[in-house]
Amino acid sequence: MTVPLPTETTRWRCTLCGNLTRFDVTRSSKVVEYVHLDLAGEPRVEEREVVSETIESVRCRWCNAVDQVELVDRPGAGS
Repeated sequence: MTVPLPTETTRWRCTLCGNLTRFDVTRSSKVVEYVHLDLAGEPRVEEREVVSETIESVRCRWCNAVDQVELVDRPGAGS
């Protein structure tokens, strides 16, 4: 089950326990990074562009439920 990302007007909520704040998110990302190596060879990422990103699963930190997360409206989002 793919869970959509929250937006400015929505947030995640666990359907089993009601948790709104703590989740473990497993995601796959395809990124392009500009890596700068200093003269000693130490790498540092200076730019990062996310080309695509997919959320594979969301686990509730409170009750350990897997893929039991839904999107709900944020309070005051309609104002």
